[in-house]
This record gives sequence, C-alpha cells and structure tokens, in this order.
Amino acid sequence: MRKVRVALAGVGNCASSLVQGIYYYADEKRLRAARGLMHPQIGSYRPSDIEVVAAFDVDTRKVGRPLREALLAKPNCTPVFCDLPEIPVTVQMGPVLDGFSRHMEDYPQDRSFRLADAAPVDVAQVLRDARADVLISYLPVGSEEATRYYARAALEAGVAFINAAPVFIASSPEWAEQFRRRNLPLIGDDIKSQVGATIVHRVLTRLFEDRGVRLERTYQLNFGGNTDFLNMLNHSRLKSKKKSKTQSVQSQLAEPLPDERIHIGPSDYVPWLEDNKVCQIRMEGLGFGDQPIVIDLRLSVMDSPNSAGVMIDAVRCAKLALDHGIGGVLEGVSAYLMKSPPVQYTDDVARRLMEAFIQNPRAAARDVSEDLEEAS
Repeated sequence: MRKVRVALAGVGNCASSLVQGIYYYADEKRLRAARGLMHPQIGSYRPSDIEVVAAFDVDTRKVGRPLREALLAKPNCTPVFCDLPEIPVTVQMGPVLDGFSRHMEDYPQDRSFRLADAAPVDVAQVLRDARADVLISYLPVGSEEATRYYARAALEAGVAFINAAPVFIASSPEWAEQFRRRNLPLIGDDIKSQVGATIVHRVLTRLFEDRGVRLERTYQLNFGGNTDFLNMLNHSRLKSKKKSKTQSVQSQLAEPLPDERIHIGPSDYVPWLEDNKVCQIRMEGLGFGDQPIVIDLRLSVMDSPNSAGVMIDAVRCAKLALDHGIGGVLEGVSAYLMKSPPVQYTDDVARRLMEAFIQNPRAAARDVSEDLEEAS
C-alpha cells in the first residue's frame, strides 16, 4: 500500500488536529460514515494512507521530542479526539527567522512560546533523507521570511508544497513558475476551514450578489484563545492575513466594496476560549425597492479541526498530482481549499474544478491551464 509521506513545518494545533484525524479515520466505520470528511477517498488514498515522516518547530517543549508528545504539548490547546500511537518521528529545530513574535514570551507558561536553544537543521536535507512527498507550512501569521525558506527547501528537496499560512507563495507568479519548472505541485495560499468564517462570509456575499441584493457594508470579527490569536495581538504581523481574508470575500462581488465599507480580520485574544473560535458577521444590503436587508450571524467552531478537515484533502490532492507528473499551482484545488489562490472562483465553480481534478488530474490540469491562457 502506497503512503503519502508528509513533513510538517510547525507542530501546533492545526498539525495536532490533522495527525489525530489520520488515525481517527483509520477506523473503517468512521470512514464509511464520513462525518467530517469531504472526501473519504481521493484517488487511491484514504486519510490513513497519510504518514508523517518529518516535523519542524522552534518551541523548546517540542524540539527534540517525539512527535506524539510534541503534538499534545503546551501551548497546544486543540481538543484531543483520538488517542495517538507512538510515531517514529522526532521534532527537529527549524529556522526561526520571523516565525516567532517576541510578545508571545510575556504570557503564562502554558500559553506562551518558549524559543528552543538549538541550531536549526538543514530542512531540505531532512526532507530528502525522510523521502517526503509533501511539505505543509503551518507557520504562524506574519511568518513571511520563514514561509519562503520552507518553500525554497521544498524546491531543493523536490517535494510538493502546501502553504496553509497567509503568505503569498502560490499566488506569486515568481514562486508559481519555480514550482512549475521543477514539476512540483503547489497548493496555496492561506487554508480555509470546512465551515469557517471566510467560507460562510463568501457564500452569503455571493447569495446577495446572485439574488440581486446590493451589499452596502459588512464586517467580520473573529476572536479565540489559541496561539494563532495570541500571535495576532502583534498587529504588525496582520497585514497579509487581513488582505487574504478581505480579498477572499471581495472576490465574490462583481464590484468590490470601498475599503471604508468592509472590515474583516482578527479582533482579540480570549485565553479561556482556547481553540474555540467565535466569529461575528454583519451584512447590510439593499433589496427590492431599496429596502434594507440585514444579517447578523454568530459562528462558533473548534478552529484547528475545522482547518484539518480541509488539509486532509489538500495533502492527498498534492500526492495525486505527484503521481500523475503534474507540477505548478493546482489551480482548482487551491481555489476550493484556500482563501488566496492565484485565481478566485465562486465556491460552486471551485468545487467542480476540484472534483474534476480528483476524477481526472491530467485532463483537469490541462483544462484549467487552457482557460487561464484564454483569459490572459
């Protein structure tokens, strides 16, 4: 049985939920029930065919530790929904660069980061030695240099790259071309959740558009208690995150809203919420006869499992592309699974593109490429 050999850049809450999911859905009854899965099988790959072969972090409670222990270590606070077995992987020290915000040291031990005193490894060499197929970047918001480092390591090692962070790699023509030249799959940028703030906001925005309601103004406010929200208290790290989330919603409008009429972004850190993310969305529109239509919505989710439900598909799509010799950005897959893909589609179109890729990867990749050439 072939495996999808995965390396993790970042062993935080999202990585913990993903790895738990790999083992959770190894149970045949759970797999058949398909609760929480968009695709029980992609190509020949089930969730249990994913195998973590390398992991990198910079926190002293994780570096040098067995992966199972690191996934459950503080400051991780995501729910534990599956008993993990021992995994024969030791977390290695990655480069720090801008992947760490100093303000995160100023919190209680179980909340803060504690930077490890260790020399970073050669990530590309580790990927080669581990025979990894796919590298996932689970780096914190604001990790611009660190994300680019791991993207370069993927290119050097010859592995596919999935950018879950709001740093523009797949949506950068220069990076996309490098992966195309190396014939390596690239999926990005900034992972969506299965049913999260951005996807709900997008769908409602499109509903207004399709039903002839003019959206006048809208906001999306998010708060939670995991390290993602703690990291984002440093507002200097938020530029790419706010841009990613805002353009994802704006892309559903024929005429984007002026900046002063749309506000989307993280709002605050509430420690006792832990991995619970709460979102408040307000949409004010004008319907028939210019009469007001207002939506006020509150969404509460467990943040990291919500993300893992999307990543478990992204990983298998990347492997499917490798199997079929397809390199460069996976346009349809990125459009469906990511907030800031190179090309934005409505979600129903993006879903059709992804399903077409799963059914016939080569034909779908060719069709999307031809469509983009015609559009340009």
